Amino acid sequence: MERAMLAVSLRDQIIKKEIRRRTRVTDIAQRAAKLKWQWARHIAWRTDGRWGLKVLEWRPRTGKHSVGRPPTRWTGDMRRVAGSRWRQTAQDRVLWNSLQKTYVHKWISK
Repeated sequence: MERAMLAVSLRDQIIKKEIRRRTRVTDIAQRAAKLKWQWARHIAWRTDGRWGLKVLEWRPRTGKHSVGRPPTRWTGDMRRVAGSRWRQTAQDRVLWNSLQKTYVHKWISK
């Protein structure tokens, strides 16, 4: 594959989006967010009792609460976009796919 030179300097002040468009390179943060969203649906669909969903719902019992904000949970991201009943929302493929763009946008703009 032949590499093309962009001939771009910092003075040109070209935004990242434009550089990605020219080079046809995908944003890794968008890709990671999309894969996370898809994996969540995959896990929510499982009914065979494997450990994936159990790990997501697991709450450690250490006896004492730490001071300050509670730790961020992986499912918190799903709940912010799809609501507290995100597992039921994941059962509707059309609805889940329509929420994906919102999730990816929120995830990369943190």
